[in-house]
Amino acid sequence: MDINTTLLAAVFFAFLIAFIFSMFGQGGGSVYSPLLIMLSYPILLSTSTSLVLNLITSLSAGYIFYRNKMIDIKTSLIFAPGISIGAFAGGALSKSFDTTFLLWLFVSFLLIVGARMIYSYWEKEKKEEKPPESLSTGMYALIAVFGFAVGFIAGLLGVGGGIFIVPFMVYVCKYPTKFAAGASHLIISFSALAGILGHATSHRFDIPLILATGIAVLIGGNLGARISMKVNTKMIKAGLGLIMWAFAVQLLVKLLG
Repeated sequence: MDINTTLLAAVFFAFLIAFIFSMFGQGGGSVYSPLLIMLSYPILLSTSTSLVLNLITSLSAGYIFYRNKMIDIKTSLIFAPGISIGAFAGGALSKSFDTTFLLWLFVSFLLIVGARMIYSYWEKEKKEEKPPESLSTGMYALIAVFGFAVGFIAGLLGVGGGIFIVPFMVYVCKYPTKFAAGASHLIISFSALAGILGHATSHRFDIPLILATGIAVLIGGNLGARISMKVNTKMIKAGLGLIMWAFAVQLLVKLLG
């Protein structure tokens, strides 16, 4: 494909990903990087662009959760220092990692995230309760370590990290799913911004690509959130998990030559 055709394909698929994922409260951050890599964009350019798209979707979706009073800002800010430092470090050090190693990380990440989304089809829904009023000192320390690790992965691979943050808040911090989803958008905005700054220390950004896909993501995300579709959201998640596995297989074929 020539440059213009590739850019149009990136815009179309970015819109589609944002539209579909926003239907069940996700930003699609796990898919933007692999998508751009599959379209033959350089890995570092793909990850940095993905972080910008993650920032746009997290701020857009986060506003909706905030407006509906479903974000615990106090707890979200506890994650901010660790995940921001980790994301900046991941972004700044991304250039130091071998391209083949990064591709293997993408394959592993897609397989794990895909499995998590497919598993959600059989997962029983958790009874929604109120967020906990306070957290223990040990939990603060655990959040700091967890946040740094997720932030480093997010900055390195250009992914959102919500697929890890939401289960952690639900099963470890004992947060209701909707509040965890709202908090994850705010937390991801910190990691995405820090990751962008980290990447900016080592290479330049493709501004036309960012502007085109950024507008597509903003429109797609808003439309997906507003349109009510009578479908089984668990089935959509499982289907997207299979798509992630398909991406993983494509990257694996590329790795094996």
